[in-house]
Amino acid sequence: MAKETPEVQSLDHLVLTVSDIAATVEFYTRALGMKAAEFTASDGQTRHALNFGAQKINLHPAGSAITPRAARPTPGSADLCFLSATPAEVWMAHFEGLSIEVIEGPVPRAGAQGAIMSVYIRDPDGNLVEVANPVGE
Repeated sequence: MAKETPEVQSLDHLVLTVSDIAATVEFYTRALGMKAAEFTASDGQTRHALNFGAQKINLHPAGSAITPRAARPTPGSADLCFLSATPAEVWMAHFEGLSIEVIEGPVPRAGAQGAIMSVYIRDPDGNLVEVANPVGE
């Protein structure tokens, strides 16, 4: 009898390696409405995170000794897509009001659950940040 492969259900958190935690927190809270958070890690150190929905992004400073970690933690190497019910045109105006350059968009893309309409920007480290609306819901 073949064993069934275990499956994961959702994303709890991801880690971004960043050059400047304060600049990253300021950007994601101002540009995307995330909530800044601090928490105490199992080693007793205070760590920083960004909360949104039921997920969070843990922030690790570049060159830190936080372990375990990615094999090559590098600021600016991420490509992130966030879903939003707010229309792309509203995001465009919001980014313009904050003087955040829109790299591309709105453009149609294929998301995990179907068609999305996306707007692309970059964070302070150069990570590609995509804000997308599900299409047809």
